[in-house]
Amino acid sequence: MVRIGFALLISLLLIWTLFAQNMAVKMGYQPTDRLLIINADDFGMCHAENVATMALLKDKIINAATVMVPCPWVKEAAEFSRQNPDLDVGIHLTLNNEWKRYKWGPVSSLSLVPSLVTSEGYFPTDVRSVEQNANPEELRLELKNQIEKGIQLGITPSHLDNHMGSVYGLITGRDFLEIIFDLCAEYQLPFRLPVNIDDKLKAQLPPVAVELFKNRAETALKRGIMLIDYLESTDMKPTYEEFREGVIQQIKALKPGITELYIHPAEPTEEIKAISGAWRHRDFESKVFRDPVVQQVMKAEKIISIRWLDLRELQRKVLEK
Repeated sequence: MVRIGFALLISLLLIWTLFAQNMAVKMGYQPTDRLLIINADDFGMCHAENVATMALLKDKIINAATVMVPCPWVKEAAEFSRQNPDLDVGIHLTLNNEWKRYKWGPVSSLSLVPSLVTSEGYFPTDVRSVEQNANPEELRLELKNQIEKGIQLGITPSHLDNHMGSVYGLITGRDFLEIIFDLCAEYQLPFRLPVNIDDKLKAQLPPVAVELFKNRAETALKRGIMLIDYLESTDMKPTYEEFREGVIQQIKALKPGITELYIHPAEPTEEIKAISGAWRHRDFESKVFRDPVVQQVMKAEKIISIRWLDLRELQRKVLEK
């Protein structure tokens, strides 16, 4: 009897731990419910990205988008956000510029953030450079200025996330997440950080980053910052049919809790073709969630669509108590 009781206790503790880690429960959903946020990154990066993202948001095909404030087409994205305040638009905190000829740099004066830029005055192309060279206070200033400029342009942010993962310590283990949490607390915004690292994401990260994610997620939750349970992206495929099948399998494999699937949709224009060699993948991402086959799978799998705005409002209610 003692052993049975002990086994039962262990089982209950495991179940409680699972439920406690399931962010959907905090929102009032059942522990087995599968909630999905489809977020379009790189809003404002170029016109082709904007056209695709604005259409997907207006048609409610996706749930959210995040704006790259330092980028050339930010004003168009901000104007759209200002005119559609009911739609979910956050800030895509940016410290990198990955393209060879299409360039941008800080919104702050270069003299105030010298550790964040190359000799040409642009953000570096790679994450390692940010992790190794960024002065934390300069980074804090720049990211705060990006949020403030986004608000000044008319964006009412639903959440924060990060372009290319430059603040997570993915390469060297030197992260800037405590600064991010300070900004989340100041502006009362949730942040894209998964509570759980699934096998796919774990395989892409060094062990130091996996442990770091776990510790930082615990810190964020203690500070009342809403997070997600899982984070996913789509895989590049040579044909649309193969890509669609991959997305369908991802949908079917979603775990209980809140998953964000981030995409980079763009219309297949000459502009995006000149910027990115992966323009075809971005075109696929702009089409796949409109596809009736994919929509039917979402319905059959009983996937619940939510927004970052829902997490923001819950975070603010909890903090008010």
